Amino acid sequence: MRLRISPPLIASLLTLPLAACTVGPDYVRPQANVSEEFKEVKGWKQAQPRDTGLPGKWWEIFNDPKLNELEEQVAAANQSIIQAEAQYRQAQHLVQSVQSSLLPVATLTGTFNRFRAATGQNVAVGGVRNLFGQAVGVAWEPDLWGSVRRQVEANTSNAQASAATLHALILSSQSALADSYFQMKTLDAQKALLDETVTAFAKILEITKNRYAVGVVAKADVVQAETQLETVRAQSIDLGVQRAKLEHAIAVLIGKMPAELALAVSPLNAQPPGVPVSLPSELLERRPDIAAAERKIAAANAQIGVAKAAYFPTLNLASTNGFQSPTADTLFTMARRYWSLGPAGLALTLFDGGAKNAQYKQAIDAYDASVAAYRQTVLTGFQEVEDNLAALRILDEETQVQDKAVAAAKQALALTNNQYQAGTVSYINVMTAQTAALSNQQTAVQLLGQRLSASVLLVKALGGGWNETLVPTEDEADGDRKWTDYLILPVVE
Repeated sequence: MRLRISPPLIASLLTLPLAACTVGPDYVRPQANVSEEFKEVKGWKQAQPRDTGLPGKWWEIFNDPKLNELEEQVAAANQSIIQAEAQYRQAQHLVQSVQSSLLPVATLTGTFNRFRAATGQNVAVGGVRNLFGQAVGVAWEPDLWGSVRRQVEANTSNAQASAATLHALILSSQSALADSYFQMKTLDAQKALLDETVTAFAKILEITKNRYAVGVVAKADVVQAETQLETVRAQSIDLGVQRAKLEHAIAVLIGKMPAELALAVSPLNAQPPGVPVSLPSELLERRPDIAAAERKIAAANAQIGVAKAAYFPTLNLASTNGFQSPTADTLFTMARRYWSLGPAGLALTLFDGGAKNAQYKQAIDAYDASVAAYRQTVLTGFQEVEDNLAALRILDEETQVQDKAVAAAKQALALTNNQYQAGTVSYINVMTAQTAALSNQQTAVQLLGQRLSASVLLVKALGGGWNETLVPTEDEADGDRKWTDYLILPVVE
């Protein structure tokens, strides 16, 4: 059975009379400037209602089964995420470690001495003697000024920040995979376009050779046609380098060796989905990196209390109960029993060269720095949302214009080919029309890829369906404990 003991009941009882003696400022979440509305959302049409949030499996809005399959493997197999999970567990155990300082420490000792008194020493029994001993000692330093409790508070906040950082890494890895996946599909679409162009150029080359054979065109036209054909073939082959790198990156993101993953070529038939955009004020609750930065402020605030408590005196209490005997067989008898209360020590530093004062100021400076880091994280979050809203809006407008350019270029190419075959224009006109058509079609494919990437990045900027309720509570931040965790020997599950 797993027990939830956080903080331990005994520690609560021991520190209850001292609960009011916690020095240092209580945490208040700092304010951050938030705009009333995203500037770039104006003029950008959403496909879903404003109050509809992103789903937890946000990648499903792209309706791509292969992407869904890959994304499901990220959280379970990505080694960076597994590392972050271990670091979160480590942060939980740091909370438990500090909580133990609230409790007394009990020690069991056993001793054996064999000795002889020095010559001339006045002793009751001369010669060689034995002395057996056994004692149980208890030592406790009461948390008079809340130093330990502030450290527990700091470690708890750090554990919560670690959990939020873990979620931020998961979101970042998932979005990186989706972005790489759509970039790869864009390359596949570009290669398909180039392969189609190679086929068309090969036909034109054949026509040109036939016309040269009958003396209609010059040899230069044949050479130009061959040059154009081989140039496009080289471009098609060159895309393989970029595709291989993207495929390898996807393999690493799902925790596999690059040799273990081979993604088949598939058409780029996806369209950017409608991404629901929340109110700006809700962004603070939906980005795990902002939550992590805010929890680090709480930890820094608690450290001010730890530094301030160092100014005050410390009290140490101790007691011992044991047995002492010259023979082992009479050791555990009431006649051999002894006990002591103490030593009890009260210590106050009178002079340390300004060390404590410097440490206290350092804690305040660290708090100020964490507040600035939090506000910068908020600003960056808003910038990322605005950037990708603007990208989607502008790219959508550009796509509409580019589609018209593609249609016009195709029509111009068809007319020029007819004119060339009729002998009314030179081959240079054909080359110009072919180059313009290919360039416009490539731009159209790249625009679709950019729009898909911008959609992925917008989802990431909006938190990817995460919300602040996923940050562990104070009771959850110290992890689960079993009774065996309180044993003095490690117990492996």
